[in-house]
Amino acid sequence: MSIFHSMNTTASALTAGRLRMDVISSNMANVDSTRGVTGADPYRRKSVVMEPKEGQFSSFLNTAMNRSDSAGSGVKVSRIVADETPFKMVFDPSHPDANGEGYVEMSNVDPLREMVDLISATRSYEANVTVFNANKGMLMKALEIGK
Repeated sequence: MSIFHSMNTTASALTAGRLRMDVISSNMANVDSTRGVTGADPYRRKSVVMEPKEGQFSSFLNTAMNRSDSAGSGVKVSRIVADETPFKMVFDPSHPDANGEGYVEMSNVDPLREMVDLISATRSYEANVTVFNANKGMLMKALEIGK
C-alpha cells in the first residue's frame, strides 16, 4: 500500500461528491420546467448511483477481519439514473403547455428533497476535505521528522 493510498481514496470520494452536487443543482434549476431535452416530457429528476471502485463491501469486511492492512480503493459513480415517479399535474389553462383539460405536467423534482440531498452531499464533501487535510498534515509531520 502506498502512502498516498488514503489521499487517492478521499480524492475519489471528493470527485463523486462534486458530481452528486452538480446533479442536485441541475435538478433544482429545472424544478419548474415543463419541457425536457426532447421537448416532449418535462424534466425528470436525476440521481447519482455510486459503488466501490473494486469489489463489494462484504469482501472488504471479510478481508479486514483476516488482515489489518486491507483497505478499499475509493468510490466511483456507476451511473446517473432518472427518477420514474409520475409528473405533477397543475391546473393552469393559460399555460402554453396545458393539455385539453387545462392541466400542465410539471417536473417531478421536489425542492425540499433536493435541499436535504444537497445538505447531505455538502456535509459528506466537507468531511472528505477534512480527512484529506488531516492526512496531508500527517504526511507533512512525517517529513519534518525526517529532517
